[in-house]
Amino acid sequence: MKLGFSKPTRDAEAQRALFTQFGPAGFDGLQLKFGQYREYLTDPSRFRDEWGAFPGVASGLIIGGDMLDAAGVANLRAVIGFAQAVGSERIVYWPGDPPQDPASEAFATFARTLTELGKEAQQAGTRLSLHHHYRQIVMTRADLDRFFALVNDGAVGLTIDTAHLVKSGVTDVAAVIRDFHPFLDTIHMKDFADGEWRVLGEGNINFAPIFAAIHACGFAGWLCADEESGSELRAGMDACYHFLTDGMAS
Repeated sequence: MKLGFSKPTRDAEAQRALFTQFGPAGFDGLQLKFGQYREYLTDPSRFRDEWGAFPGVASGLIIGGDMLDAAGVANLRAVIGFAQAVGSERIVYWPGDPPQDPASEAFATFARTLTELGKEAQQAGTRLSLHHHYRQIVMTRADLDRFFALVNDGAVGLTIDTAHLVKSGVTDVAAVIRDFHPFLDTIHMKDFADGEWRVLGEGNINFAPIFAAIHACGFAGWLCADEESGSELRAGMDACYHFLTDGMAS
């Protein structure tokens, strides 16, 4: 298992701090928000020149919020090409498509389209992972059941986000980890309280059964602190690192 970190940044100075401090803070890699690599999308060599000295700086690429229509597919393909060029291990995709009946043709079309893109990612030497998301097409346990019944050939993995599950009304996060572990490649650890994302350990989510489920299923992917609380960078980074390492040691 590898420890990852992800956090939005407000400007170039904050981004440089993130890119240079995640390693000394103990993390194996970053999962970059789209805005942190967008300017390099058509010039990956410049990204390598500027940031290649920091191993793991682009271990994962997060992309989402767009409909999976022609424009959205083209954008995701561009990210796949960038991932191939900079050596990203995984693309974490959260869809912008609105909720659908899992039995609908629209849902099936979404799953088929993402399956084909997942195969393209594999051919490019990277992997595509679906991030379920609050108020999007894959949000609930029923959505996940239907999606992975439609995906074939292991083309798409799964990113579980603890806070998005709780916000979507899923109370037993540990059960989702146990039941979907064959597809699971990334877990976004994020806390939640009073409608807001919180630093790990400062919200209302009970992580003890979540850590137990991670141990029980022998999870060997990325355990990523998705820190979106708005806290100061290094304080949030250090708090998340200790929360993850203490939780996995318990």
